[in-house]
Amino acid sequence: MSTETISSETAGGIATEERAHGVTLSEGAREKVRSLLAQEGRDDLRLRIAVQPGGCSGLIYQLFFDERELENDAIVDFDGVEVVVDAMSIPYLDGASIDFEDTIQKQGFTIDNPNAQGSCACGDSFS
Repeated sequence: MSTETISSETAGGIATEERAHGVTLSEGAREKVRSLLAQEGRDDLRLRIAVQPGGCSGLIYQLFFDERELENDAIVDFDGVEVVVDAMSIPYLDGASIDFEDTIQKQGFTIDNPNAQGSCACGDSFS
C-alpha cells in the first residue's frame, strides 16, 4: 500500500485526501463516521465500502463498519477514520468520493463515483 498523500479540493470546497484505493472521504463524512463509532463504543472498526452485484442497474454499494482486514484490502487512514476497499471493488471505486449530507431533504452518506456510467432512479445502484 502506498503511503503517499495527495491533497485536493472537490466541488463545494470539500478538502479530501486520496491514497491507495483512490476513494476520498470528505471532512463531513469523517465527522459522521467518528460520531457513529463513538456511539458504538468500539475503536476496532473501519468503514468498508464495496461494490456487489445487484440492484436494478447491476451493481450496488455496500457501506458498513467492519473489524476484519482481508487479504488484498486497501486501507487508507483519513485523520483517524480508516476506509477499507477490497481488491475486487477498487477498479469500480477509483476516484469516488464519499460525503455526508444532513439537510431537510436528505440525510445520509452519498457516493459520487465517476466510474458509474448510469444509475437507477432510486440512486442505490449503478452500472
